[in-house]
Amino acid sequence: MSLWVWILLGAAAAYGLKILGYLVPASWLKHPLVGRISGLLTIGLLASLVMLNTVSVDQGIALDARVGALVAAAVALLLRAPFLLVVIIGAAAAAGLRLLGFP
Repeated sequence: MSLWVWILLGAAAAYGLKILGYLVPASWLKHPLVGRISGLLTIGLLASLVMLNTVSVDQGIALDARVGALVAAAVALLLRAPFLLVVIIGAAAAAGLRLLGFP
């Protein structure tokens, strides 16, 4: 099969799952357990994506300026900085670490 056939099949599957989501009864979605599980899944997925994008290079692990930027951004979040400031602090930390010679 061609690559475009797989892309179209994937898009159709994603759209089908979205349509199935509208068919779930509202009473199921109002259950407290469903809300708690969906909130925890969202946090877990976001954390795993951040870590994957921070330390992965090809098929290995690399500790570079991105890790320092993530630490700086985490400290800014702990100090309750506004989100835009957190992004700026993370970018500045990465730039500073790269200026100091970290890859």
